[in-house]
Amino acid sequence: MDDKLETQHGGIVRTDKSKKEINLVFTGHEFAEGGELVRRVLRKHDARAAFFFTGDFYRNEEFSPLITSLKNEDHYLGAHSDKHILYCSWEKRDSLLVSEQEFKEDLIANYREMERFGVGKTDAPYFMPPFEWYNDTISAWTRQLGFLLVNFTPGTYSNADWTHPELGDQYLSSDTIYARILRYEASDPNGLNGFLLLTHIGTDPRRTDKFYNRLDDLMTELKKKGYRFTRLHDTIILKH
Repeated sequence: MDDKLETQHGGIVRTDKSKKEINLVFTGHEFAEGGELVRRVLRKHDARAAFFFTGDFYRNEEFSPLITSLKNEDHYLGAHSDKHILYCSWEKRDSLLVSEQEFKEDLIANYREMERFGVGKTDAPYFMPPFEWYNDTISAWTRQLGFLLVNFTPGTYSNADWTHPELGDQYLSSDTIYARILRYEASDPNGLNGFLLLTHIGTDPRRTDKFYNRLDDLMTELKKKGYRFTRLHDTIILKH
């Protein structure tokens, strides 16, 4: 694997830290109410992103027009598991909650749904695990199926945009998330270079403060700082 790629537990979590390139990644399972806004903002900035959807998401007929539009606009469409199942314990990461057969059958089912949109396995070599939680075994099983596991780059808490006020201290407002992203960018020697910056294409209705409403502002600010938004296909290029 390319030595410029940063990995954790066998999954790629960052691309080349020497380049001011950011990979915008979005996941989706139950919700997609921000999809059209996200698509418009990306088009405005002439940027391509990666979208990792579950089989349930691909099966949802309400989401079909969005999926088709994203594909037609040359965004990456990938897998996020078929049924959004938890692979390993939150408390003890090495403790698997699924068998190898269950894992592989679930992921293959996800790709089967993607094929209905003209997305084949060779079109989507990167897979993002549900809950963004996995271990070395899950990464190895992913490689056995011919795919590479990727995950978000930790540090900014951008992925907390799914939280809602009922979660108490776990909840982060969009202002807080936005500020944390820019604070990390300013404080880390490598900024956001090579980041897989994860947010969600839709969130629980109990969260009314939707972070995707800040996407345009965020992209504008980061472009001022010299960043380009790139696709995983163009930064990883499967050198493994």
